[in-house]
Amino acid sequence: MEKKEWFAEWFDTTYYHILYKDRDDLEAERFIDNLCNYLGLNKETYALDLACGKGRHSITLHKHGYKVLGADLSAHSISEASKHAENGLDFIVHDMREVIKGEKFDAIFNLFTSFGYFDDKEDNIRVIRAACEMLNNKGLFVIDFMNASRVIENLVENENKIIDGIEFKIKREFDGSHIYKHIRFTDKERDYHFTERVQALKQDDFEKMLSSNGFKILRIFGDFDLNEYHEKTSDRLILIAQKN
Repeated sequence: MEKKEWFAEWFDTTYYHILYKDRDDLEAERFIDNLCNYLGLNKETYALDLACGKGRHSITLHKHGYKVLGADLSAHSISEASKHAENGLDFIVHDMREVIKGEKFDAIFNLFTSFGYFDDKEDNIRVIRAACEMLNNKGLFVIDFMNASRVIENLVENENKIIDGIEFKIKREFDGSHIYKHIRFTDKERDYHFTERVQALKQDDFEKMLSSNGFKILRIFGDFDLNEYHEKTSDRLILIAQKN
């Protein structure tokens, strides 16, 4: 049996959702509010939340009046997200490297560092090309990624968190190309070990990938309040690209 890719396995466990249960929904809402105000999308917009997780960004986009489809590889996440489905807000299990057949979007959002998970960098290109094919002419592609330079500079190597009675022991490292988070814990007398692995992609990497695959970059921001990006100090790397 072929081994699952790390994200397909880890993101579909209940433990992933326990570890990250306290993510800041108000921060996510503020970010979407700022994005929507900046982008000036009309109420006829059909948006794709690509790698939507449990749908917190999808839900906020829908509150802005857009028709929204949330897509994620994790069946567990989509099961949770689908509890919020309603007219104009739907969710599907989907691999972001593939085109969603029969759909065309005005805007695609890939948020909260949901990129660069793959072993093969060519898969990054597959994601961008699929996004380009799914967008209408002049459609927008928004990528919100960590600021890898700042993360590497301020890497917290060891951290312990106790959540719901489970002690998560976290070790982080950078090997020159990927940032790793090794997560170990014991539950019900069974030991677990999962590893998150994200490519340390920087502004130049995204600019090359996007410009070579059907996009032009309109703006780059450095945080959820849409301040200018600075490699040394910004929290995020947020790119607004448009299909050529």
